[in-house]
Formats: sequence, C-alpha cells, structure tokens
Amino acid sequence: MQDIRFDDIAGLRTKISEAFGPWGPELEITQKMINQFAELTGDHQWIHVDVERAKRESPFKGTIAHGFLTLSLLPQLRSGSDYKIVGYGNATNYGSDKLRFVSPVPAGSKLHAHARLVDVEAKPKGTQVTQEIAVHVVGSERPALTYTMLVLYHPAAAR
Repeated sequence: MQDIRFDDIAGLRTKISEAFGPWGPELEITQKMINQFAELTGDHQWIHVDVERAKRESPFKGTIAHGFLTLSLLPQLRSGSDYKIVGYGNATNYGSDKLRFVSPVPAGSKLHAHARLVDVEAKPKGTQVTQEIAVHVVGSERPALTYTMLVLYHPAAAR
C-alpha cells in the first residue's frame, strides 16, 4: 500500500484511472435494515416495507431498499485501493456531482462497491478529491447506484 500525502497533487493524480479498483466487502441488505431506515427517515412507501403487498404488486416481486439507504451504506462498502491518502487534519464530504439510482436493490440481496479516482484539485482550504463509486448487487453487471463524490482534505489545524 502506497501512502500519498493529501497535498501531493502530482502524486495523487498518478492514481486517476478509467478502470475501477477492486471490490470492497459484501453487505447483505436485510428487510430489518430497510424497515429501520424507513423508521429513521419517515419514508414508509409500501414498495420498501410491505412485504406481502410488494410480492403481489411490485414489478420487483418483493421489497427493495430505499436508494438513500444504499447511498448511506457507502462507508461500509468502501472499496480497496493500492494507495492511502495521509497527512491531512480532517476530510469533509464536499458534495456530489452526480448521483443515480440505476437499478433496484432487493431485500435479502448483497451489495458491494468499487471506485476510481477521477480528479484531484488543489483548493484554498485543502485538496479536493473526486471519486466515482459504483455499487452493485453481487452478481449483477449493472450498478444499483453510481455516485461521483467530492471530498475535501484539510491540513492539520495549527495548535
């Protein structure tokens, strides 16, 4: 594993790639997780929480995870890499350029993700790293979610 300082723009840019990196760990999406997310968010749409109705009426023949549940699991689905960003004080989620919920995530399925670095930019407050992430139901070629994530790496605060 190669350590690259957050402010080594040239070094980080060597990791920009058209190819996605290795898959991260698999995570099973249970109906309990879906129900807990519905409780937390107040989104009780039947296609997510009514198992019997979803079996009868859903085009997916069962319940599916909320898209934002899938998105919220990215820290657990974090894919592997051959480098590690080091030397920063903190990193903040700076937003996204693109988020798409491409295909459903059925209850009981397993997810995994992989990512690629697409851009690195020096900013006045640190280094902005742009990464494209694709989350797939295990065994599916088509992603369930695609996300272009921006993270700002800040220098350590002076003490």
